[in-house]
Amino acid sequence: MAAANQTERAVLDEEFKWLLREEAHSVLKQLQDILKEAFRRFSLPSEGPENQTKQENFILSSSTTDQVRGILTLQGETLCQAGQNLRTLKSKVLLIFLFKSFMLWEMEQIQDARNHVTQALHLLNSRDDGYVFKTGSEVNKLMDAVMLQLTRARNRLTTPASLTLPETAANGLTKMFTPSLPSEVLVNFYVNMNKLCLTVYQLHFLQPNSAKHFKPSGSAVLHNPGSMFEYNNQRWEVTHVHKVECVVPWLNDTLVFLTIALQLCQQLKDKISVFSSYWSSRHI
Repeated sequence: MAAANQTERAVLDEEFKWLLREEAHSVLKQLQDILKEAFRRFSLPSEGPENQTKQENFILSSSTTDQVRGILTLQGETLCQAGQNLRTLKSKVLLIFLFKSFMLWEMEQIQDARNHVTQALHLLNSRDDGYVFKTGSEVNKLMDAVMLQLTRARNRLTTPASLTLPETAANGLTKMFTPSLPSEVLVNFYVNMNKLCLTVYQLHFLQPNSAKHFKPSGSAVLHNPGSMFEYNNQRWEVTHVHKVECVVPWLNDTLVFLTIALQLCQQLKDKISVFSSYWSSRHI
């Protein structure tokens, strides 16, 4: 029995050494290839000779409302052109607002996600083919660091920031358009999963002697009608909310790549844990 145990331990030792020497680097190479493809999605090249990032046009609409429509041009992480059509509820007049020609709007969610992918690639590149992993815990530590960056990248795309209405009013978007947006209109652009979203709030000015109990709303991705807030010493109430959106195919690709990469990291960690269960008293 002792001889059998020694033989089994010797076999496991060899398998574990092979995992550290060969399979770990094979997984790192797969991860690098996947994340390079993910990173490439953030700056798809145009067909022109300048090798600039491709400009893509999107129409944001909704099957439930025709009050608002958005027409956007996205270049990587930058909205370089944008327009919105707003049909007023009372007069039914169609109002058209466009980005000023010299104005650009950075989509911070996309920018942050790209930066996290870059950090993950940097971590992977720090262990070249000639590097020898000495312990399983060393591999786990690297995988945990990579997974942290990938999780942050995915979360930035899947979880839009919660904002108060005063924060939305002060975010600078209202100054991007010509003609200027009416004071009773707020807008917000954001990414949700694989979609580019535009939210338009129509507001009602609350008179100082209003009988309504004023209760300012907190942070939210999407505020409901009836939400109240104070901005520049004036009180407002949201009367109507319009949300329109459009799928961005390369955002969907990016999320798929991030999910696959996270699964690969976890699979490598799981294999190491199998060996650690055999040697619970031995540091791997």
